[in-house]
Amino acid sequence: MTDTPGYRPLYRQVYDILVNRVVQGAWRPGESLPSEQSLAKELGVSQGTVRKVLDALTAEKLLERRQGKGTYIAEHTQERALFRFFRISRPGGERLKPERTSEAVRVRAARAAERAKLDLERDARVIEITRTRLINGDPALHEVIIVPAHLFPGIEKRAALPNTLYSLYQTDYGINIVSAREEVHAELATAVDHRILGVAVGSPILVIDRLALSLQDRKVEWRVSRLKSDNLVYAVTLA
Repeated sequence: MTDTPGYRPLYRQVYDILVNRVVQGAWRPGESLPSEQSLAKELGVSQGTVRKVLDALTAEKLLERRQGKGTYIAEHTQERALFRFFRISRPGGERLKPERTSEAVRVRAARAAERAKLDLERDARVIEITRTRLINGDPALHEVIIVPAHLFPGIEKRAALPNTLYSLYQTDYGINIVSAREEVHAELATAVDHRILGVAVGSPILVIDRLALSLQDRKVEWRVSRLKSDNLVYAVTLA
């Protein structure tokens, strides 16, 4: 795609141009964008069209407005990413902060379900991250995370991964997680759940299946989390 509007609806053209620039790293996380007036002049469109696009990208959490300062590329800091995407709490609403403990990372061939979930080619390779997370010092959550190897080269060679991966994806690989599709269901705990989480075999646990999307709905991570349910809940606030 060229970096000038073509023969599509004007709003969509400007939207795609700005998203494409972010994907290509024209602006880094935390960096300010040119003014609406400057962008409008450069692209040959009205300032109102640019403002509408910037408002949409702000609503999608790609940009953030700072009163009196301008528009900036949103940063997935550890704290911000954690509380945007981690929705586990105590019954009644107390938000919780998980801690990372044991972790294993390996590169392998993608399995059929992973290829289908992440839209990968038949010969694709993936990076598998398995880890247990603690809440108040107790094992509470076990995750299996699958990402395409070509998007995150060398991630398996790191000595340790951060508690929140999305900030790493953004700062080191230029991949912004802007949304996630989640399905939550109940299962009975297995012997593996008993060994890792200390729950009784056959007791109920929560399973959270998440597909994380970057710009332009690109599928970049499949994560399945198994969660103790005796004193933890999945909490969402609807406004």
